[in-house]
Amino acid sequence: MSADRTAIWWIRRDLRLTDNAALEAALTRAERVLPTFVLDPAILRSANAGPGRVAFMLAGLRALDAELRARGSRLILRQGEPAAELARLADEAGATAVFAEADASPYALTRDRRVAEALPLELWGSASIRPVGQVRKADGQPYVVFTPYGRAWKALPLPGPADLIPAPARLAPAPEALESLALPEAPRLPDPPSFPAGEAEARRRLAAFAGAFDAEVDPAPPIAGYAAGRDRMDSAGSSGLSPYLRWGMLSAREAAVTALHAWHAAAGAAARAGAEAWLGELIWRDFYADVLFHFPHVVDRSFRADYDRVAWSDDTEAFEAWTAGRTGYPVVDAGMRQLAASGWMHNRARMITASFLVKDLLIDWRWGEHHFMRHLLDGDVASNNGGWQWAAGTGTDAAPYFRIFNPVNQGQRHDPSGDYIRRWLPELAALPTRWIHQPWAMPERERRLAGFRLGQDYPAPIVDHRAARERTLAAYKAARERTTPKP
Repeated sequence: MSADRTAIWWIRRDLRLTDNAALEAALTRAERVLPTFVLDPAILRSANAGPGRVAFMLAGLRALDAELRARGSRLILRQGEPAAELARLADEAGATAVFAEADASPYALTRDRRVAEALPLELWGSASIRPVGQVRKADGQPYVVFTPYGRAWKALPLPGPADLIPAPARLAPAPEALESLALPEAPRLPDPPSFPAGEAEARRRLAAFAGAFDAEVDPAPPIAGYAAGRDRMDSAGSSGLSPYLRWGMLSAREAAVTALHAWHAAAGAAARAGAEAWLGELIWRDFYADVLFHFPHVVDRSFRADYDRVAWSDDTEAFEAWTAGRTGYPVVDAGMRQLAASGWMHNRARMITASFLVKDLLIDWRWGEHHFMRHLLDGDVASNNGGWQWAAGTGTDAAPYFRIFNPVNQGQRHDPSGDYIRRWLPELAALPTRWIHQPWAMPERERRLAGFRLGQDYPAPIVDHRAARERTLAAYKAARERTTPKP
C-alpha cells in the first residue's frame, strides 16, 4: 500500500457521513480513507460513562458501520490510548495523515495535543455551528452574557444549504488485513428505545420536526409551534434531537440551516417565532462551548468565584431521594424518573429538577451535574455545565441566586393537566388534577375516595419549600458577604 494514498478519518463525536468536514478533507487528500474509532479507556472508565450513554454510543457506531459498508468501506475499531492506537494503525496501513473534527472540551484538547505530537493530525469543522473563538467582542474578548453573544452570532454570515457537505456515495474498501475489534456488547437501551441511534434516524427526526429542503412538507411542521409549546412537559413540543447533536449523528450546522430554512418558509409570525426560538437554543449550545473553551475552570468550579464559598449541605439521603424521584414533589420526581427510564429529560424539567436540588435541598450543583452527565444520552460537558450553573446562579448568564423555582407553580404552569406527572408517576395517576401537583394538600376524604395513602403510595415532601427558600437565600448571602471587601 503506497504511503501517499491512505489517511485515517478519526471519528470521535461525529458519528455521521453527511456534512462532515473532516471526512471531506480526508477524501480530498487521500485515495483511501480508513474510518476509525478508538475506544478510549479514559472515557469508558470515567464517572460519566453511564450504561445508557455507552449503549447509545455503541448503537450509533453500529449504525455508522452499516452506512460505511453500504458504501464499500467499514469501521475500524481499536481500543486503547488514542495516540498509541492511531500510530499503530498508521504504521500498519501506511497512512500519512489523520483527519478529525475539532473538539474544544478540555479533555479533547489535551488528548489531541498528544496525538499531534505523534502524528500529522489535521482538525476540521466543529461540533458547534460556529467554532469556539469565532464570536468575540469588538476588543477580541469572549462574551460571558448570552444575549449580546447571540446578536453577534447572527451578525456573522449565516450558513445555508450550499454550505452542507453531502455524504460520499462510495468509499474505498479498507484492506481486509487490517484488524478491527468487534463492537462490544452493552446494556440494552429501553425496548423500544426512545432514541434509536444513527444518522438516518437523526435526519428523519430533523425533517419531521422542521421540514426538509427537497420535499413537500406540512406548511406548519412542529417547529412552527416551538416558541409557544417548548416549555410544556405534557406535549411533544421539543425536537428530540439533542442526543443526536451530542454524538454528531446530526451536524449542528445542518440543524441551524434547517432552522433558518423554516424561518424563511414560515407562514406567519408565530411560525417564524418557533423557528427563531429553536435556532436560539442551538446558539445556546455554541455559547456554552465558547464559555468552556475560554474559562475551563467552570468544569469543577463556579464561574462566579464568590459562590464557591456557599456552605452546601452534604445530605446524601436527600440527594438519593432526588436521584430516585422520591422527593414528594411530583413534577421534580416525574423529571427524575423520565431521566432514569429514557436517558433524557424535558428541558423545562431539567431546570425544575436542578433548581430543586440546589435551591430547595441546598446541595452542591456539581452533584447534580455529575448525575446528569452519567445518565443523559445527550450529556455534553459544556451544555450540561452551563445549564447547571445557570440554575445554581453561579455561572455566566446565570439566573439570579434569588430566583428560586416553586415546584408546585412550575408544575401547574408547564403541566397543567398533570399528564406528564401521570406518565412518569403512575402511583399518582388516579389523583384529581386539582391535587396532582401537591398531593399532601389533598383533603383526607378525597384521598380515601382515590385510594391514595400519602407516605405509603407516594412520599410526603422531604423539605418545606418556603423554609428551604429562606435557608438558601441566607446561604448565598453569606457566601457573597465573605468575598465582598469591607469599606
